[in-house]
Amino acid sequence: MTRFGYTLMTEQSGPRDLVRYAVAAEEQGFDFEVCSDHYSPWLTEQGHAPYAWTLLGAVAQATERVDLATYVTCPTLRYHPAVVAQKASTLQLLSEGRFLLGLGAGENLNEHIVGTGWPSVDLRHDMLEEAVHIIRELFTGELVTWEGEHFRVDSARLWDVPDGGVPIGIAVSGAKSIERFAPLSDHFVSTEPDKELVASWHDSHGGDTSAARVIGQVPICWGPDKDAAIAQAHEQFRWFGGGWAVNADLPTPAGFAGASQFVRPEDVAESIACGPDLDAIAESVRPFIEAGFTDIAVVQVGDRGQEAFLSEAAGPLLERLRAL
Repeated sequence: MTRFGYTLMTEQSGPRDLVRYAVAAEEQGFDFEVCSDHYSPWLTEQGHAPYAWTLLGAVAQATERVDLATYVTCPTLRYHPAVVAQKASTLQLLSEGRFLLGLGAGENLNEHIVGTGWPSVDLRHDMLEEAVHIIRELFTGELVTWEGEHFRVDSARLWDVPDGGVPIGIAVSGAKSIERFAPLSDHFVSTEPDKELVASWHDSHGGDTSAARVIGQVPICWGPDKDAAIAQAHEQFRWFGGGWAVNADLPTPAGFAGASQFVRPEDVAESIACGPDLDAIAESVRPFIEAGFTDIAVVQVGDRGQEAFLSEAAGPLLERLRAL
């Protein structure tokens, strides 16, 4: 059965609000919650970017049942992989086994801030592969020294390690990245409902789909007034239409503002279900179900109306989603 999640969108809400939303989402019946890991919002209008790992620690203590995940963390530039391993292990212990470490090659928007430049996509993938190896080594709880092409680890050991480590999901976008990262990951992460990509990932795991999770994310903008919902989606999420080939490389919110200046509200409404019609919103998720995604997180766009969404719309929406 497909599991449905709620997105803690750090780019659009402050940390205390996000903890409140996390608790409300659990109460409404969501199965899991994913958290973005950003240093900057995509657009100035979003206005937030609290530290994901502090937030998740608070959420782990404020909730009891929902699974938690990063969606996704880049373990190569802003964070050293040894530090990511320590953070993930601690969060797994705090959440009593509810955490999944989602990893990806990152975006210039968040990683350029440490001043080391933004590598080419091939180099980013080389770095990600090496980082995953280091993280898995540290999850064993053994002493690790690593001399790699991109990273060094000197006599490091995690002293608080959960039994079995932490499950890892890796965001992939095509056949080459699946071939490379599927053997390193326990679970598959993607933002596109590509059935062939999902099948390819399963094939790389020997066709066994029993334990693997296929995790996706869908933006929506519920609201009682459709035109107002479209306007909010345009204000907050017009960057979304650029695609990841663009989104990965732009360095600042100003860059995203420039790149999306000609995106119209009607353009956004074509890709994001907006307004009060919960049946239409549920139908916008159907392509991910049909593509074989086991876990689908919705993003309710914008901080305005988030509490109303959770108190009025989330429960009925979950009923419709599960009926699909």
